[in-house]
Amino acid sequence: MTIQSLEGKNLKHIHFIVNPIAGSGNHAITRKFLNKFFDKDTYEITIKNSDYKKHAKTLTKTSIEEGADVIVACGGDGTINEVATCLVNTNIALGIIPLGSGNGLASNLKIPKRIEHAIDLIKSTTIKKIDVGRINEHYFFSNTGIGIDAQVIMHYENSNKRKLLSYIKSSLKALKGLNYRNKITVEINGKTIQTYPFLVFISNTNEMGYNISLTPMASLQDGLLDVLIVSKMSRLRSLYFGLMILLKKHHLIKEAQSYQAKELKIRQADQHIYESQIDGEFFNIESDAIEISLLEKSLHVIA
Repeated sequence: MTIQSLEGKNLKHIHFIVNPIAGSGNHAITRKFLNKFFDKDTYEITIKNSDYKKHAKTLTKTSIEEGADVIVACGGDGTINEVATCLVNTNIALGIIPLGSGNGLASNLKIPKRIEHAIDLIKSTTIKKIDVGRINEHYFFSNTGIGIDAQVIMHYENSNKRKLLSYIKSSLKALKGLNYRNKITVEINGKTIQTYPFLVFISNTNEMGYNISLTPMASLQDGLLDVLIVSKMSRLRSLYFGLMILLKKHHLIKEAQSYQAKELKIRQADQHIYESQIDGEFFNIESDAIEISLLEKSLHVIA
């Protein structure tokens, strides 16, 4: 584990990028609130609210230009992804205050959900380097995938509600509309796999959120991606697979195959649009192929 510290610097510049509607939207991360925790003789605090999708990325780029030492993403996995994307291969540390519904990355990093405790962690300025995933030109820090998980996220985003019940309803809706039109080819570890996918899930962390995991052995610092490929199955079998996930025994399903790899490539037979999810956000990726790789220890994070 690589540990660094910001101790010794006269004045620490910490920028907070806040998604005001993350989770329930009941949080109040304001200057008045933060001043209770950060001594003005030690810290210079800047607060910026993101108002629309991708705004956090723009705000982060500005904070980098303004000389921030630490940039804190205050929101869910989507907000964290936007902020962290700008910090890959820089010396600026990412802080996290988890305000989302799932908070998979924060949970994996053992960052407290209680805001005050997360702030205490940020003030400790203990930093480690973690691996970062890349899917074509996009970064992911927790997981990415194509198949049923992308469909679930699409329905979940359309529900405009960020609760576990909404996630369950979205999962059932995705299963109802499930089809297997697109055959894919996966190149991984020198093997070529052809399948009609229920799911191709690539993870850098051991938790998706809500204490659910498809890759329980994944690590942010092992230099490997954990990959789960699940082939075509009936709707009834899919429901059984979901139950086995909750029981943490999904690896026993014969349609599920697990791998570890530094890179892989996915191709579709007939289409060049891949419906995917990246850190819990729905994406349409237009490309002949998806190339997924790992950048080892390329992000500094307070954890």
